[in-house]
Amino acid sequence: MGLIGILIGVVLILALAPVVMMYATWMERKTIARMQDRFGPTRVGRYGLLQPLADGVKMLTKEDIVPRGADRMAHTLAPIVIVIPALLLFAVIPLGPKIILADLNTGLLFFLAVSSVETLAIFMAGWGSRSKFSLLGAIRSAAQIIAYEVPMVLNLAVVVMMAGSMSTAEIVQAQTGRWFLATPWGFAGFAVFFICALAEVNRTPFDLPEAESELVGGFHTEYSGMKFALFYMAEYLSVFAVSALGATLFLGGWMGPILPGWAWLLIKTYGLVFVMIWIRGTWPRFRIDQLMAFAWKCLLPVSLANVLAAGVWYILPAPWGALTCTLLLAATFLITSQLWIPKARRVENPAL
Repeated sequence: MGLIGILIGVVLILALAPVVMMYATWMERKTIARMQDRFGPTRVGRYGLLQPLADGVKMLTKEDIVPRGADRMAHTLAPIVIVIPALLLFAVIPLGPKIILADLNTGLLFFLAVSSVETLAIFMAGWGSRSKFSLLGAIRSAAQIIAYEVPMVLNLAVVVMMAGSMSTAEIVQAQTGRWFLATPWGFAGFAVFFICALAEVNRTPFDLPEAESELVGGFHTEYSGMKFALFYMAEYLSVFAVSALGATLFLGGWMGPILPGWAWLLIKTYGLVFVMIWIRGTWPRFRIDQLMAFAWKCLLPVSLANVLAAGVWYILPAPWGALTCTLLLAATFLITSQLWIPKARRVENPAL
């Protein structure tokens, strides 16, 4: 892609990112409203379609309040820093054959490295606000992302092993004829990836960094107006980006019949976004001890077993490879769940 193509792609990302964020919030509000037997936004525009624009105007006109003891530079820079990596993530998502802003041979590594920068911005917000609630939310976020990035990276390493490349475009090409999701190691890898993605973007049931019942608003407690809107924008862009990455790595990316590639990628991406919304509307929040135990005692062993299972699946002929892979993963999950779930229950009810 030439310089002009790159500039066009950058302009499209900058122009479409706010639209994606605004109507992702509309989609979430309408979906959860239906789950709770409500209507959701209905007042501004037909079906409430203009409600996101009204919310944007409200954010622009609200007063920007900075706490008296805050570190003004850190407090101001944090919402700006968090949006930049959320935008950069889309550079390595292929929208079709040879339609990608930056076709890097280390595209997957680029995605993981850039997404980790958001943690620094969250910690800047918590530290710069000089608030106990904000700082606790930031510390929780750092601990949570460290815990869940380990199993995520292990399962993405399995994808790299099978595709033979870290380029997202080549990973999509490697799924010609069969999605990685259709294999035992791919199914397990996708399940762990999706769970870790929920934790990475602070979505229910892993939204402990901004638990309003404990920390008022978490790391963004002391933010208002457009600064708060930037945090909100970064969260929804990250949700869309990790969903697009999941569709690229496990669901064949842009590949599909009849429709153009970008349409298939959007369908798969919005399907995963809908599942995230569905989980938010139906799943209770974890306690912090449950959250950390789930990562280290369940997801990490399953991820290590998945690396071994993928190697077995690759070496042994069918159907023995698939059968051995499935049995290994099932046994690992059953053993680790018995180590984790009973302890979580005993904490809730000491009589057990």
